[in-house]
Amino acid sequence: EATLDLAERRRIRSAIRELQRQELERDEETLASKRFRPERSSHRQDDKENWPQSQHLEEEQQAALTALSEQLEAITSVEELTKLLRAAGEYEERKLIRAAIRKLRAEEIEGEAPFPCSGRGNALESL
Repeated sequence: EATLDLAERRRIRSAIRELQRQELERDEETLASKRFRPERSSHRQDDKENWPQSQHLEEEQQAALTALSEQLEAITSVEELTKLLRAAGEYEERKLIRAAIRKLRAEEIEGEAPFPCSGRGNALESL
């Protein structure tokens, strides 16, 4: 009787482990499908109905980014750009501002080089 009881317990534990494994696999599949699914595909009918509106919003956003890009060209202070970066809310805005900061820093570095670098010659060696 004790042997039957142990065998029964083993079968139950084994069945529980198998169910847990299957549930874990289902959860992983669900997460993977959500992770790689574009947000918009879940509401396809809504997208079809709102497509002109979303296209208009996208065009407005692109125009705003173009205007921002032109404004950033006029700014010559890294500090000012950094303030703008902290205040920016959208990813694309931050991306443009970071690019402008990198460009300014590169220009500053180029402007600091007192002598053009030539192949082997070093400005300090000639002193």
